[in-house]
Amino acid sequence: MSYDPATHAGLTFFDARQRFLDGADTPRDYLERCLETIAEREPVLRGWVTLNEAGARQAADESSRRYREGRSLSHVDGMPVGIKDLIETKDMPTQMGCEAYRGNFPKNDSAVVRALRDAGALILGKTVTTALGFLDPGPTTNAFDPRRTPGGSSSGSAAVVGAGMVPMAVGSQLVGSVLRPASYNANWALKPTFGALNRGERLGYSQSHIGIHANSAQDMWHAAAEIALRVGGDPGHPGLYGPLELPDAKAPRRLAALHTEGWARADDAAKEAFEQLVTKLRKAGVEVVQRSDNALVELLEQAIAEASALSLRLISWEQHWSLENLVEQHPGTLGPSLVRQLESGRQMTLQAYRDCLLQREHARQRLAALAPHFDACLTLSACGAAPIAAEALKTRFPTGDVAFACASSLLGAPAVTAPVLQAEGLPLGAQVLGFAHQDAEVTAIARWLGGFARGGAAD
Repeated sequence: MSYDPATHAGLTFFDARQRFLDGADTPRDYLERCLETIAEREPVLRGWVTLNEAGARQAADESSRRYREGRSLSHVDGMPVGIKDLIETKDMPTQMGCEAYRGNFPKNDSAVVRALRDAGALILGKTVTTALGFLDPGPTTNAFDPRRTPGGSSSGSAAVVGAGMVPMAVGSQLVGSVLRPASYNANWALKPTFGALNRGERLGYSQSHIGIHANSAQDMWHAAAEIALRVGGDPGHPGLYGPLELPDAKAPRRLAALHTEGWARADDAAKEAFEQLVTKLRKAGVEVVQRSDNALVELLEQAIAEASALSLRLISWEQHWSLENLVEQHPGTLGPSLVRQLESGRQMTLQAYRDCLLQREHARQRLAALAPHFDACLTLSACGAAPIAAEALKTRFPTGDVAFACASSLLGAPAVTAPVLQAEGLPLGAQVLGFAHQDAEVTAIARWLGGFARGGAAD
């Protein structure tokens, strides 16, 4: 069946919560419906590493009792969620898609997990990640075509949301690990400002972000806001700015349309979908400016022209030491992409790393220069529909090209992908990329775009 963004409706929670408040439904019944979908689809999708059904049922019963007694804890009270298996949970192992960590069970909750539990969410299970969150894929398939990759590294989080198993899952992004799989699986997803959501034990890398996958702008924002309210951002960072309620949809007046390095690698269907969206926006009175129209946009395009290569160089230095330890303690457990990354780190010098940091700071300054003149930037979230998995394995990026998704990581900028496009009859996201700490503003524009692109009201 061909995917149509105008009619597709994924599993959502915000509307079910209203039924809980009215007494027409309960979190326990909602959870049981999720478990039925998992039982039906998981044999093919393979998005979960571990499920804690008993723990989720107990938490659902407690949530149902709170709703009956009129003391709901939050917007996510009773929401079944998946947690990417890079992120620690006290009641399930954290094996990180890597043989060296098989059976690893720290029995701690990461900050984001603690926040969700405190808000009443149901921590249903751990979702598949690529090995150590890098490029070597796991077993998960795409929610819309099992022959295709779900993307990575938040493979399971994106796929279980896209498949309607849960309304929200937590992912993380170092290069393109939230936005790209979200695009492939028709998710709404927020990759926030760097440091806006507390990474807990995942503090090791200078571009790592916690991200949120959902089937609606409402559930996406509510989850992020409830997390930030309870655990804030990374140490030294002020956390996510914005209201607890979903920001009102806001039509942009002026957008910078970015080609990034991805345009040269995008397929024709993706380019056509994006150009049609730009044309439609212009007809609606939105000024959409490209690099050929504006010197500031051109300078930003130049600064992010090698965003993926620059990001991988930065990571190779930062990841080098932990990979050396793994090789010493667990020889033969690293996949081919991690072996290449380790070798790159071994060859890198401190001065080369410093040069990369300067390049990144230059790119961030180029983005900041646009802020007085544009509401946000607009680009694709992926180079096309999810590629056939067997074909992707032969390429540099075995879970799909990171080109469009990685600029926001390099820039540390907030970005939301909205599932409003299609290519080859499969999902394709449009990405709204904004300025530091303007996560709420980016979400407001993306929400408006969701309604506009579908020809209706804001999502």
